[in-house]
Amino acid sequence: MPPHAQSGESGIAADLYTRSGAAAYGLSAEQFALILEGIHRKYAAKASLEQKADFCAALRLEELALARACAAGNERAWEDFITRYRQKMHSMALHITRDGAHAAELADSLFADLYGVSSRNGARNSKLVFYTGRGSLEGWLRTVMAQEFINRYRKTKRSVSLEEQTEEGVQFVARAPEPVSTSDQRLETATDQALAELSAEDRFTLASYYLDGRTLADIARSLGLHESSVSRRLDRLSTGLRKRILAGLREQGMSHAQATEALETDVRDITLDLRSRLTQDSGSTTFPKSKVPARENDGRGNDGRNSDGSNPND
Repeated sequence: MPPHAQSGESGIAADLYTRSGAAAYGLSAEQFALILEGIHRKYAAKASLEQKADFCAALRLEELALARACAAGNERAWEDFITRYRQKMHSMALHITRDGAHAAELADSLFADLYGVSSRNGARNSKLVFYTGRGSLEGWLRTVMAQEFINRYRKTKRSVSLEEQTEEGVQFVARAPEPVSTSDQRLETATDQALAELSAEDRFTLASYYLDGRTLADIARSLGLHESSVSRRLDRLSTGLRKRILAGLREQGMSHAQATEALETDVRDITLDLRSRLTQDSGSTTFPKSKVPARENDGRGNDGRNSDGSNPND
């Protein structure tokens, strides 16, 4: 790298470090630069120096520094985190559970995971290392809490005996065999890249709706939003993903006609690890890690639903 480029990048890094306030939490300029480099490499690895600077400048730098310092065990950072978010976390939990006792249990459990009470090879293991600063820390916490609530609900449902479920009229059917992928590998690559660019909350929204089949009302309640906001977000995400995938296919050598045909035809046969991709930012395993076939786009939405989230067959 030319000397002037190195100087420019060093100046940018120094400015970002100053703006983040990371020094107050014991993070050195080198440590914070490594954090930014990891996030940039994950989401915008091919960007130019100028684009990299714009990408990093758009991050929630102060919240990123706070989260990563908490993950590292800095006491001052934890004091600030508790002051800013402890009450908010309890309010989020109450909004999700609608029960004071369950809300306190949910919030306290998540707080323990964020603090990193568990350890791996003697090191702290905090969920806050998954926060990338691409959205607000409060929004990220809301998403992780909603996922944790769903995890707990499913665990409770799994504990119900087969006899009880049978008595309640639950129908058990054999799982359909997984389809064999016959699509162009470039489609899977482009789709993976497009999904990797989404924020944690957007991934949670997509996974809840398209993989878990949750209603707009359920998702809105989990995220503290109105149903219409969730519907608009799903419509925006579907449109945006299609554009990103098309662009990714063009970058891999496809013509516009070939890329369009791949999306309209081959995507029905492709097999992707969507669940893993859609939950990677939060460190959650809300959705079972299994191969899921992408659904046919028939002009209404990714799975045949209308853009407002309704089922055309209802």
